[in-house]
Amino acid sequence: MTAPASDIILERMMALHPKIIDLTLDRVWRLLDALGNPQNDLPPVIHIAGTNGKGSTLAMIRAGIEGAGLTAHAYTSPHLARFHERIRVAGELISEPALSAVLDECYDANSGQPITYFEITTCAAILAFARTRADYTLLEVGLGGRLDATNVPAAPALTVITPVSIDHQQFLGNTLGEIAFEKAGILKRGVTCVVGPQKDEALEVIERQAARVGAPLLVHGQHWHAHEEHGRLIYSDETGLRDLPRPNLLGAHQIENAGAALAALRHLGLGDDAYEAAVTRAHWPARMQRLTSGPLAESAPGVELWLDGGHNPAAGEALARVLDDLPKRSTHLICGMLNTKDVGGYMRPLAGHAESLTAVSIPGEANTLPAEVTAAAAADAGIAASTATSVAEALARIAQKEPQSRVLICGSLYLAGAVLRENGS
Repeated sequence: MTAPASDIILERMMALHPKIIDLTLDRVWRLLDALGNPQNDLPPVIHIAGTNGKGSTLAMIRAGIEGAGLTAHAYTSPHLARFHERIRVAGELISEPALSAVLDECYDANSGQPITYFEITTCAAILAFARTRADYTLLEVGLGGRLDATNVPAAPALTVITPVSIDHQQFLGNTLGEIAFEKAGILKRGVTCVVGPQKDEALEVIERQAARVGAPLLVHGQHWHAHEEHGRLIYSDETGLRDLPRPNLLGAHQIENAGAALAALRHLGLGDDAYEAAVTRAHWPARMQRLTSGPLAESAPGVELWLDGGHNPAAGEALARVLDDLPKRSTHLICGMLNTKDVGGYMRPLAGHAESLTAVSIPGEANTLPAEVTAAAAADAGIAASTATSVAEALARIAQKEPQSRVLICGSLYLAGAVLRENGS
């Protein structure tokens, strides 16, 4: 089969810089200027940073905007199965011809100068968004915020900072305060920021930066509240209370993500249709996603099969709470992780929630942690651990021993992407 033109162009783009991540905005500003500064022509921007929950929050905001009869561009990363997932133009995944065209245009305008893959593809997304009408543009930060390639709109309509935790220390700093400072780099003078639940150290930094730049804040626990009551989501702020369905995205942490999305939608002046849609129509793959069809799922028909891409200690804690809330069932993990992650910190909350963990290496990923190392970390965390050469082998082994068990594939969005491709999703 011939590779799509966009895949060929993306492969060329990978060679434009020796590093995958090199945080600075200089190269982005240079290319955007060569493209005619399309960032100045975007529909009103909602810019979202954070360590955990920013993708789910974006998905709920988008569902809310669309529930109000409006349209939104959306830029997210990384993709799971296909690059096209990163760029949603006026509600639809970008087409192959449109993607190839903007990638080619950016590649030519860059004139062979050094630029990272994420930077040049972000410029391509901005170019596509600037040329198509929509009511809003949703931009998810790739890494950090202050020096992220998405941090180019001068005056967004709104910014959002979801919970900040320890992750990507090699790029963002070793303390929660240092990481929060990078996330708070998206704050802009006069632009309101919705702030999700934060630990005190992170909130202090965000509040200090907001005061310094003159950005009004809407802070969880101060200006808005969200909690579950009798299976419903109760949201309140200074304008009143809303009693809504529980979010369709699974997990107690989605209550707080939904709260941030609702605070954003209320600030934008959208109504009840938007709030209802935000919590009932959001779709965000590989976040406690149930796999019920496809070759992988059908190979173990009695197994309750789930997929989750969370990969840091906070995600491990959230996942443990989800497992605790599910109906009791023998539970086994299939896990693959990157060598840049706090594997022990991710594993420890899961001990006691699973009978076993089968470790795999992430296929096709240079930075995968070897399965043997992942298994050793699981054993250190108190989880009975073994290894397998693939997810399919691990699933078959578990299904043979316990055909009616629950299996959760977890540990990395890159593993989740490989699973979705293998399963034909």
